[in-house]
Amino acid sequence: MASKSDAGGASLRHQRSPDIPSDGEKGIIAGDSIQDASPETGSLSSKMDDHTHRKLKSRHIQLIGIGGTIGTALYVQIGKGLLNGGPGSLFLAFTIWCTFILAVTLSTAELVTYLPISSPFIRLAGRYVDEAFGFAAGWNFFIFEAALVPFEIVACNVIIHYWSDAVPAGGIIAIILVAYALINVLAVQFYGEVEFWAALGKVLLIIALLIFTFIVMLGGNPLHDRFGFRYWSDPGAFASLPGQPDSSLGKFMGFLQCLILASFSVSGPDYVAMAAGEAENPRKVMPRAFNAVFYRLTTFFMLGSLAVGILVPHNDELMATAFSSGAPGAAASPYVIAMDRLRINVLPDIVNAMVLTAAFSAGNSYVYCASRSLYGLALEGKAPKVFTKCTKKGVPIYCVLAVLIISLLSFLQVSNAAAVVLSWFVSLVTASQLINFSVMCVTYLRFHYACKAQGLSRDSLPYKSILQPYAAWYGLAGTFVMTFVGGYTVFLEGGWDVPTFLFSYVFLLPLHRLPLRIRQPHTCVLLPCPVYLTLRKREEKVTDKRSGDTRYTMIFICPVLYLGWKFIKKTKIYALDEVDLFKNVDEIEEYQKTFVAVPPKNWFERALDWLFG
Repeated sequence: MASKSDAGGASLRHQRSPDIPSDGEKGIIAGDSIQDASPETGSLSSKMDDHTHRKLKSRHIQLIGIGGTIGTALYVQIGKGLLNGGPGSLFLAFTIWCTFILAVTLSTAELVTYLPISSPFIRLAGRYVDEAFGFAAGWNFFIFEAALVPFEIVACNVIIHYWSDAVPAGGIIAIILVAYALINVLAVQFYGEVEFWAALGKVLLIIALLIFTFIVMLGGNPLHDRFGFRYWSDPGAFASLPGQPDSSLGKFMGFLQCLILASFSVSGPDYVAMAAGEAENPRKVMPRAFNAVFYRLTTFFMLGSLAVGILVPHNDELMATAFSSGAPGAAASPYVIAMDRLRINVLPDIVNAMVLTAAFSAGNSYVYCASRSLYGLALEGKAPKVFTKCTKKGVPIYCVLAVLIISLLSFLQVSNAAAVVLSWFVSLVTASQLINFSVMCVTYLRFHYACKAQGLSRDSLPYKSILQPYAAWYGLAGTFVMTFVGGYTVFLEGGWDVPTFLFSYVFLLPLHRLPLRIRQPHTCVLLPCPVYLTLRKREEKVTDKRSGDTRYTMIFICPVLYLGWKFIKKTKIYALDEVDLFKNVDEIEEYQKTFVAVPPKNWFERALDWLFG
């Protein structure tokens, strides 16, 4: 996927542009000083800069990336794509979207390996493009991650109600919040261990489900039905979007809905990058982590999209009813639908339990990423300075507390009326992930061309990705276009609606179609996860001709953030020869020189390091 340069981690200081002095010549800039790596903490101690500790191993970072990406979408909501477009469209859509994620991963891996600091792509967006651009990018990512924490907490509550309604929603939410607090306030290596094992459960679940699919399709089921790829021919591989005529246009719309689902389901490079500032030996660990996360996630999502099309036909009435009626937990999962059809007991409960761990792990990753993005903003002076405070264990305590305070919004679900507010809040950030991917590609392109303008050879970088800059341009084109695709149905014949257009692309919240009251707040339909939560009555079947309309408030907010900071701070877009490519490089190189690897304590740790190293 990428190549490591012959120079490896060699010093880049001899390649400095003569117009850009070294850190030693410039003195302290914005609180950044040349520091010694502490062998005890693995941190770069400074007067006011990064106080986090480098304690995360390769296996931690890989599973953080996987844990933040795999939520309920891979197990449950992927069935919605099957209903909308059929198995062929679903598999094709996920395959195509993975090529865009590859492009983003290639770009981010080179960028972050060169300068593995806290919140790298957020801070580098300000350094390589425009400080206002970094401000907008950072707050976009923080709001996105912070909003998804209460979403996942509510999702956990909903999944638990798959078994029983006896446990009050408030109690479940409180327990999850306390668990998140304990995990994230303690030392970062404790968070890494918890997330490693929680995310590992997701990996084992999807592997088990893929094996299950292979066995039952060949007749290894109680019915001895060797169905193979039957549903690809009957009712067919490609389906028109429900409500549309059975035509080429209808099938294309079905495919487009599958692509929209894929674009909100598959990620990875952003979560891996956020751990760069706390990774031990980052110039060796980060390239491996980026590669491993991409290949594993691609395998899981592509094979997962193929598996559900094998197990269930796209016109399955039971699955359609489960989605439309708001069946809790994994009841709408194509895997559970297939297990019930094949008269396989017990496994549905196991799947639901593992989906619960998936939702919990995703929320845990969001707390981590949201707090580190806020910390990175504070280090750059784009958030209050108080958020730079870290505990002795290297945890940005006030950043974590800020995210947990936002997470208290999950208690809105306890109230029937207030539960609607939660769905509104999460809906505000639907497009943030795609905006974030676009930011990462733009930042890399600026880095790439700045290296060329300043005479910094990419062959000297610790990690040189392939297909550049074409991969970055490809990733930018795909993610930018998909940002605006979700509400496309308003432009079709007979679909124009002024309020929907305004709220999808300007104000981006279709208030005229939001429910006013919810009878049972614990019932819900999880739409493209991690995207938004739509709460509905269990008894009432809800239909929506414009199921593709999504709510993209951040498309409106991001330009406001950018222009506002630009006006207040009088920032400018840096010329290529003005981009500072060397800030913090001395600190990273000094850390790499003094880094001493801690050997595994026992055979079990050696096995894990070998497996995920």
